[in-house]
Amino acid sequence: ADLAAADAAKACAALPGGTATGSGGQAVDVSGACGVLAAWDHRAGTSSRGALLFDRFWRRFPTAQQWKVPFSVADPVGTPRTLNTDAPGFATALADAVAELRAADIPLDSPLGEHQFVVRGGKRIPVPGGTESLGVWNKVEAVWNPAGGGYTEVTTGSSYLQAVGWDGGRCPVARTLLTYSQSSNPDSRHHDDQTRLFSGEKWVTSRFCEKDILSSPVLRVVRAGDHR
Repeated sequence: ADLAAADAAKACAALPGGTATGSGGQAVDVSGACGVLAAWDHRAGTSSRGALLFDRFWRRFPTAQQWKVPFSVADPVGTPRTLNTDAPGFATALADAVAELRAADIPLDSPLGEHQFVVRGGKRIPVPGGTESLGVWNKVEAVWNPAGGGYTEVTTGSSYLQAVGWDGGRCPVARTLLTYSQSSNPDSRHHDDQTRLFSGEKWVTSRFCEKDILSSPVLRVVRAGDHR
């Protein structure tokens, strides 16, 4: 996003007549996409407007044409760079992305979470994240189904998440999450609790040291003894 979105928006705005030719040879009005790409927050959050458009565009842009300076092992941090907006595949990919979103009745600035989701208890839960080809660490994948209104329910991606650090004390500071929740029983309160945390980009606090365990507001102690 940081490397490509702004340049894509500028190149989009520079297209003659605000149109681009799709892979089927049809002229597509892409003028509405330019502002959406420019205003995108460069995140794959559930409320991110432009993430879905960029995702569909990037998947269609041929990998070999994407960068003027391709990846180099001699400069792994500084490459790839400079979006190749002069490549023939750029305008075609943009046209096809706009056309397929419109065919699915999806607004170009639709929030990602309205179309990337899982279902728990008959209700949709928006899911953040994206595919690794976008540089998204939070790997999430669903099947694109334009006839069904966009993506199907997410079935692949992030599962167990863990972030651990130290704050100068003896105990680690840890946050964890099981994105699909702990129970497969739809009647369990743990069937969707962590999935909803994932949707809201929140964590579960993991407690390692005794003082942290004892300070938990939901601590329950059960003592098992010898009853002979």
